[in-house]
Amino acid sequence: MACLLETPIRMSVLSEVTASSRHYVDRLFDPDPQKVLQGVIDMKNAVIGNNKQKANLIVLGAVPRLLYLLQQETSSTELKTECAVVLGSLAMGTENNVKSLLDCHIIPALLQGLLSLDLKFIEACLRCLRTIFTSPVTPEELLYTDATVIPHLMALLSKSRYTQEYICQIFSHCCKGPDHQTILFNHGAVQNIAHLLTSVSYKVRMQALKCFSVLAFENPQVSMTLVNVLVDGELLPQIFVKMLQRDKPIEMQLTSAKCLTYMCRAGAIRTDDNCIVLKTLPCLVRMCSKERLLEERVEGAETLAYLIEPDVELQRIASITDHLIAMLADYFKYPSSVSAITDIKRLDHDLKHAHELRQAAFKLYASLGANDEDIRKKPILESGAVELLCGLTQSENPALRVNGIWALMNMAFQAEQKIKADILRSLSTEQLFRLLSDSDLNVLMKTLGLLRNLLSTRPHIDKIMSTHGKQIMQAVTLILEGEHNIEVKEQTLCILANIADGTTAKELIMTNDDILQKIKYYMGHSHVKLQLAAMFCISNLIWNEEEGPRRRCSSIWRDGSIRGTREHPTSLVKEVQELASFDSFYLHTSPWTAGSCFAKAIW
Repeated sequence: MACLLETPIRMSVLSEVTASSRHYVDRLFDPDPQKVLQGVIDMKNAVIGNNKQKANLIVLGAVPRLLYLLQQETSSTELKTECAVVLGSLAMGTENNVKSLLDCHIIPALLQGLLSLDLKFIEACLRCLRTIFTSPVTPEELLYTDATVIPHLMALLSKSRYTQEYICQIFSHCCKGPDHQTILFNHGAVQNIAHLLTSVSYKVRMQALKCFSVLAFENPQVSMTLVNVLVDGELLPQIFVKMLQRDKPIEMQLTSAKCLTYMCRAGAIRTDDNCIVLKTLPCLVRMCSKERLLEERVEGAETLAYLIEPDVELQRIASITDHLIAMLADYFKYPSSVSAITDIKRLDHDLKHAHELRQAAFKLYASLGANDEDIRKKPILESGAVELLCGLTQSENPALRVNGIWALMNMAFQAEQKIKADILRSLSTEQLFRLLSDSDLNVLMKTLGLLRNLLSTRPHIDKIMSTHGKQIMQAVTLILEGEHNIEVKEQTLCILANIADGTTAKELIMTNDDILQKIKYYMGHSHVKLQLAAMFCISNLIWNEEEGPRRRCSSIWRDGSIRGTREHPTSLVKEVQELASFDSFYLHTSPWTAGSCFAKAIW
């Protein structure tokens, strides 16, 4: 059987294939079975912790010979077991090693080995299968190709604590969606694995717990079954609650919380159940503490975000539990000051994965404010999130700039004046205008969205434009004159429309010939979106509840922005009418906008 490396063998690799490595492979072909066995044992000792030796042996063709010996009926059980152990050790090397083993069809050979009556050989095969299936390069579908495999694995669960540990680990890594969940569920996974939660072996309990977390995820059928399962007289949710207590290992607490979270989201447990409100949620908040490892903080925040996402009461409780909001602020402060300088390994690890912390924090921020405006605008503000998000907009990483400005945009939506003032003060007009000239289109669009949200509600518009009007009008002018796409210019015209809705702010447009000319230009633009946005500007400009439209129409006429005559300043009305009928193909649904302008003008 040919077994080839996926990438071409480099000369440097070949040069490192020593005579000693070749000697190990040659011994596998000795006619004396006892010498072959000893050769396999020596090979096992040689490859432990030695990735270079593993690569050499694979290059020299050790894998096909080991698989041949493993499958031969004439091979002793001891030889087969040692072959499985060596193959498992080779699989613990690099991903390329695993690919080479897969190319040699190792999985069917190992699955065949599970039919043996010898428990030690079965355990060795399962250990090797576990290592291969937990590798990211192994397709999980290989477990489900043969319909007889899953039921046989279920039957092997009762053989020993090792078969229980390895099989549960294989299941948890190979269950990647509803189809896999259904297969495992239909073959009795719940009933066969439930009793393992009370095993004397911690590893078995943990792997069984992980199995239930992947089985229950977004699966109402499995979750509704789990909630009624009894193990030694206790319901499964009660067992999960015991496993997330503070005196249990962090890994066990976190996985138990995930199981209860998934069962809750699937509708098997009520959101106001004590096991969720008093146990699961506080446990997940604890996982967000800066004392926890990075992976634990990421997983804790993401699981908590998933738990509270649809329920406003859980969001409220989470927001006031153990200073959660302040904890999240620390997710953006890496390298953290709490990382000891001497702990270089942890510091390097945290630096490489800091983006995972930020992403988890954004998810949890989003869930906390998903349904309750007060939570989104107030527990978040108190945590100093505005300053934090404004700082992100200065990052060299475009994704962080986008997320920072996006969060500020959402925070400004229908916000009170104080929040808007805090955002403007923390961001500064200088940084706002830098963002408006950002080369990243997403950053530019979200910044325009932030401006639209800031410039909403008439008193807010007037207040902001009284202090920042000159700079904002300059930025608007530059964007409308620049080489930007339709969406960018549409958003910019909408900002002008918001300004035009102010009581005093609209004077900044009325006294600006350049802006008025640009509005006129876009009213006659060929693109319907820009026409509508420009008409919206005019609609707001000519609408005034106190003094009527006549003076404003006259001002537009005097500025020469819209064609008209001194005797007929309201010829603006006619121009709007003309534009509305200018091209029905382009305007599509725009007549209501033109009609709105017309109605306001004649009022």
